Amino acid sequence: MTPLRVVIADDQRLVRAGFGMILGAQPDIEVVGEASDGVEAIRVVRAARPEVVLMDVRMPELDGLAATRELLSEGPTGRHVPKILILTTFDVDDYVYEALAAGASGFLLKDTPPEQLVEAVRSVAAGDSLLAPTVTRRLIEHFVSSRAQRRPPPDGMDELTPREVEVFRLIARGLSNTEIAGELVVSEATVKTHVARILLKLGLRDRVQVVVTAYESGIVSPGGDTLGAPA
Repeated sequence: MTPLRVVIADDQRLVRAGFGMILGAQPDIEVVGEASDGVEAIRVVRAARPEVVLMDVRMPELDGLAATRELLSEGPTGRHVPKILILTTFDVDDYVYEALAAGASGFLLKDTPPEQLVEAVRSVAAGDSLLAPTVTRRLIEHFVSSRAQRRPPPDGMDELTPREVEVFRLIARGLSNTEIAGELVVSEATVKTHVARILLKLGLRDRVQVVVTAYESGIVSPGGDTLGAPA
């Protein structure tokens, strides 16, 4: 099996070294590059073409948010687009929220235990789960509730089937595919199919963007689990 390719971007050498040792010890993960600032991160990622990037938000030259936007922006057909995990020392951070809204696949606290770091990289590479759903959800609720204006529901929302709307609601609540399968009494394969169709119909990159979209458009209200009918 081909190892998952990972790039670590952080301005602290000890963080890069520590994460590199943890991930490099895994037989199914290969650290293929490091960067100490956002400009170098973009260069290294484009050269190394990793599946996953661990991106610190606070770096010199170019911060992780700007680097994330650049790497995830629409480019020429065929450009490699990695999954990006934001690294932070805070569990509520403006930069983290903006990075998630820009398309990052999740975030990790820098003091995350080694086994959770490894699982996070594998999960994001597989596109199967939202990382730290309760913390991510609290983060999104915090910033969305402070905004005066809401965005309109995404194009394609009215194209979702009733079952896809149910799955959309459960993703927005932070449930994993396994949990959604249990809730709806269906197989995980069926859930994955629904998730893929939801992302395609709504033009979203991954589940994190589903959560961001659900809150920003008011389809899910901060502090509640109820999915309202799209306007």
